[in-house]
Amino acid sequence: MSAVPVRNPSSRNTSPTRPGTSSRTPRKALLLVAVAIALAALNLRTAITSVGPVLDEVTHGLGMTAVGAGVLTTLPVLCFALFGGLTPLLARRLGSHHLLVYALTALTIGLTLRALAPEPVLFLTLSAVALSGGAIGNVILPALVKQHFPHRVGLMTTVYTTGLALGTAIAAAATVPMEQATGQWRLAIGVYALFGLAAVLPWLLALRHEPTSNGEGPALGVRRVLSTGLGWQGVLYFGTQSTIAYIMFGWFAQMLRDQGMDAQSAGVMLAYLTALGIPMSLVLPALIVRVRDQRPFVVLFVLSYTIGFLGLWSSPLAGTWVWTTFIGVGMGSFVLALTIFAVRTRTAEGTAAMSASSQSLGYLLGGVGPFLFGLLHELTGGWHAPLAMVMGIVALNLVVGLLVGRPRYLEDAIAEQDARA
Repeated sequence: MSAVPVRNPSSRNTSPTRPGTSSRTPRKALLLVAVAIALAALNLRTAITSVGPVLDEVTHGLGMTAVGAGVLTTLPVLCFALFGGLTPLLARRLGSHHLLVYALTALTIGLTLRALAPEPVLFLTLSAVALSGGAIGNVILPALVKQHFPHRVGLMTTVYTTGLALGTAIAAAATVPMEQATGQWRLAIGVYALFGLAAVLPWLLALRHEPTSNGEGPALGVRRVLSTGLGWQGVLYFGTQSTIAYIMFGWFAQMLRDQGMDAQSAGVMLAYLTALGIPMSLVLPALIVRVRDQRPFVVLFVLSYTIGFLGLWSSPLAGTWVWTTFIGVGMGSFVLALTIFAVRTRTAEGTAAMSASSQSLGYLLGGVGPFLFGLLHELTGGWHAPLAMVMGIVALNLVVGLLVGRPRYLEDAIAEQDARA
């Protein structure tokens, strides 16, 4: 690996400019890529959040068994783990732009055809096709931001995390009204393929502006990332925040209902919790990249989590809006986890590799959380034991966050290992 120049600590740039990055890309092409990134981000969760609100209608309409429904709800983390881990290898062979075109095409075709699927197995298969596209997009977008906008990482991370939050919220909020208005759950979940089609078109135009690799340095893959302490810290930080988020999305409304809140109010609280991700995505990335040390953000999110969960423990209904707000602020750790991929790496290849390792393994950890939370609730008959488990996860999130938040770079850690070998 070629030597990397030492940067001024006060600099806002996250990496030196490399051949093939934004310095050689025309301004109009950069604008096209920026729009394409925003549209791609809008699609990354629609395959997931469009099904949950009409899960009963989908399972009954297909005659799907409880086992099939369990597979359907588990598919996202399995696809994110499998295809996310393969993304760096695929990107190196196909090129990041071409790979994203293939991913968005798979997502669009999967969303379209699964809405027409007549039986459960085909529906699950096509769901996996759609989810594979979302999984690859999850990993490759941070790398594309690093590749094209090395000096605007904060701004462009804001663009794609906000797009991600908007797409998630739209699919979660609009699917039920659409199903009720049309009486067709198939139309309600299939219409999001239009988002995918809209995202593919600008990426087809952007293919001509795909940078070529300079061929320097060894290939960076998941295995090399996980040979470093920083790599594992990224996995655990992403995994712990994902676990908390999955638990809240899956159990928050039910927990409030068990405490005496009516179903409609509990649904509003869950929608509010989800919607808080939009302002967090708008504000946080630009602040995070301005500093070299991200540990103060880690502490802020953990304090917010702690206040929110202690409030739910002691007085869940008396201050629900307050506790939900604090938990929503704590879930800004998701934005930090995504931004970390760029600020802890010097190159687009490094960003993609760290993103792949953290998201593939991290989502697997996140998928286990709701199961354990529900199991503890069933065994104890209450919510204190499950909330105690969540507080333990928050503590682990703090520990690994204080480690990954230190100003270091993945490529440097790998170079040091190579030098010792």
